[in-house]
Amino acid sequence: MTTISQTAGQSLGPSSSSGFFATLAHAAYALFDRLERRSAVKTLSELDDRALRDIGITRSQIEDAVYGQVKTELTRYL
Repeated sequence: MTTISQTAGQSLGPSSSSGFFATLAHAAYALFDRLERRSAVKTLSELDDRALRDIGITRSQIEDAVYGQVKTELTRYL
């Protein structure tokens, strides 16, 4: 005689608590990423125009460079 346990029909998907922790971890990662990028913008803004020119950007391109919105004129340096 064959018996079927009740657990055989339950899904093995993530529980609601693991979904919560994944969302929480994603939010924490996004926050730390945002803070790091803001720090990079501040650091680059403190450089003089000559130093910015040496790395291939102008003052108006600082945020675009930090946030990954590389303009076509910047791609020639990559």
